[in-house]
Amino acid sequence: MKGSERQARTPTFCALCVSRCGATAVTVDGRFTALEPDPAHPTGRALCVKGKAAPAIVGHADRVLHPLRRTAPKGAEDPAWERISWDDAIDTVAARLSAIATTSGPESVVFAAASPSTSAISDSVDWIVRLRRAFGSPNFTCSMELCGWGRYLASMYTFGAPVPGAFMPDLERAGCILYWGYNPSVARLVHATATVDARRRGAKLVAIDPRRAGLASSADHWLRVRPGSDGALAIAIVGVLLERGFYDVEFVRRWTNAPLLVRADTGRLLRSEEAGGAEPGRYVAWDAVAARPVSYDPTTRSYGVDEARLALEGRYTVGGLECRPVLAELADHCREYTPDAAAEITGVPAADIARVAETLWTSRPVAFYTWSGLEQHSGTTQTIRAINVLYALLGCLDAPGGNVLFTPVPTNPVDGLDLLAPEQRAKAFGLDERPLGPARFEFTTGSDFYAAALDGRARALVNFGANLVVAQGDSARGRDALTQLDFAVHADTFLSPTADLADIVLPVATPFEVEALRIGFEVNQQAQSLVQLRRPVQPPRGEARSDLEIVFALAKRLGLGAQFWDGDIDAAWRHQLAPSGITLEQLRAQPAGIALPLKTVHRKHARIRDGIPAGFRTPSGKVELLSETLAEHGHPALPTFTEPAISPRSRPDLAVRYPLVLTCAKSVRFAESQHRQIATLRRATPDPQLELHPDAAAARAITAGDWVRIVTPNGAVRARARLNSTLDPGVVCGQHGWWQGCAELGLPGYPPYGPDSANLNLILRQEPSDPVSGSAPLRASLCEVERIDTQNAATARAAR
Repeated sequence: MKGSERQARTPTFCALCVSRCGATAVTVDGRFTALEPDPAHPTGRALCVKGKAAPAIVGHADRVLHPLRRTAPKGAEDPAWERISWDDAIDTVAARLSAIATTSGPESVVFAAASPSTSAISDSVDWIVRLRRAFGSPNFTCSMELCGWGRYLASMYTFGAPVPGAFMPDLERAGCILYWGYNPSVARLVHATATVDARRRGAKLVAIDPRRAGLASSADHWLRVRPGSDGALAIAIVGVLLERGFYDVEFVRRWTNAPLLVRADTGRLLRSEEAGGAEPGRYVAWDAVAARPVSYDPTTRSYGVDEARLALEGRYTVGGLECRPVLAELADHCREYTPDAAAEITGVPAADIARVAETLWTSRPVAFYTWSGLEQHSGTTQTIRAINVLYALLGCLDAPGGNVLFTPVPTNPVDGLDLLAPEQRAKAFGLDERPLGPARFEFTTGSDFYAAALDGRARALVNFGANLVVAQGDSARGRDALTQLDFAVHADTFLSPTADLADIVLPVATPFEVEALRIGFEVNQQAQSLVQLRRPVQPPRGEARSDLEIVFALAKRLGLGAQFWDGDIDAAWRHQLAPSGITLEQLRAQPAGIALPLKTVHRKHARIRDGIPAGFRTPSGKVELLSETLAEHGHPALPTFTEPAISPRSRPDLAVRYPLVLTCAKSVRFAESQHRQIATLRRATPDPQLELHPDAAAARAITAGDWVRIVTPNGAVRARARLNSTLDPGVVCGQHGWWQGCAELGLPGYPPYGPDSANLNLILRQEPSDPVSGSAPLRASLCEVERIDTQNAATARAAR
């Protein structure tokens, strides 16, 4: 650095993904030049390559710097963007949305955002939701069914809480760590560094993944499960735990619905009125000491007898009805999936299944985490249910070293839950088809949004950064749906195939150019106790604004200013912070953040208030090994495996032409469909890749680096072959999100549609989806891989 240059170092955090790694931003003469780890921050021990590339992202020549308006018709190859003013842009958006809401109802306007797990939208997502609710729309698409359903919402039907989404793994105290469909080395770096520390002090690691990637390469147990068969594996492990007595009897008896009696004739829980009891609505268990039925009152969480007396096995006749406890029903249910039977389905050796069950029991406390590896399947909900039941049996929930809800900083909620009327919430797209799915929680699946756009129920889209046509399956259907809309506004930092289908594009500043308030960093108590106001390290380029500024400006222009502090973001933050006792002035004076002296309270379900245990937010007040809520809607009450509808086992006819199972995985270098235009990131991965086993490659005359065609029943896309001997020879692994070029390296982009595309989601369908959540089967489908004769292909392209 030259002597005349002034360097500044600012404490901050990287918002490019959910890891939110603590960092130090380096600026020289006011220009952002480097982002470095900040070991003093609770998430700052390491920084991934994307974070280190932040200055290149901020300074990239392709940034959207001014509001743009389409001048070409929808569907034109070139939108013919015209630069307009912010006032013109916001006026146009507000006028069009208001007119559509007046004629078709506010529910016809869909709001969208990039996934908070893989973007900087976490800075503003609660405020986007507030805007949506204040506007009156129940429809919000942010890929919840693909990235979040398993961690946050499917677990509601077992625990009544987001486990592990909010109940985070206490890695510092865990005796065993279970990562299932989750590679923290590419998804949440702070978990990876904490896991390395835990391994050094002796914690066991179980990794379940079709690929031996990241920490799986050094795990005590790595189970190479066939994509889409995880549910069978989980049920088999549950069966081993029950058969060998590897479960926490006290927790299971007291805090789950394991003792409740199940009717043999209906498979439903026995009610007290059916057993001749005087109090309707209560459940029934069997007192093994007194040899008589006892009723359970879910409002008081009480059986009226010591839970130690309750039977967990056996058969009983109550009121003339044959019954047995839920746990006995579960054990019998799991006998169909012995380790040998599961091995046949999953490809995991039976001995390994038994060994993992033993390790999970003997190495407790167990902390676990799952990710989108389990959330993009046609059987997602039942798979998550099986893993939740497995975890409940171990008795580690909210216990030191298990999955813990760390004490949060007290704040006022800002997502505006009370702003949306119940009659509007009932108009959520997909609610009628899947009443227990994402629409119940005001999330719209990509498929439901596309259907609504195509049939005219959805008329407008307000999109904050979601590259829907590349991130979702059925890319061509997505293009057609977006083209059908009357109006779309897209806010983003760079143009994308989805932005190209909008009417107005708004330039969004990067997280390093604007302020953002972060209350809690989730991963442990120290992190969750920290409040940090991230300061801009350089001014926004061009006319770019933060998503938050856009939300507040749009709210005012829509006549919703009263719900948004009349556009005063500082006033809104002060309201949010008020219960914490922390002020904005304090945060601005301390850019490294302020930590409150919060302590973790464990086993909150056991807290007594007015003589009643807190229990769980489920219909029974217990962890529900058997879910009557699911049963009431026609779904299995106990975790059940269903073979994917399109797999070698379910469709042997298709497997003749498409013999390989196609899955996909995240890349450490890119955030889903973003950042392939950044030279420092693209250089090491210049082309889309397909991993395949050397034997599968040899059988197809493919060598490493060859261009190949990935062919499914829905079409074909291209990629470079990469050999991976840890894969099953019958499984290949692709990468989604490829479309951008990198001019600095002379590397091409790829059309999102058509024969030369590298967009994996172009050839993957949203159906058949999970019957509860609508999760699309993007991680387990059938394909064939063919070597591309590059010389002949070049000749053909030239001829065209």
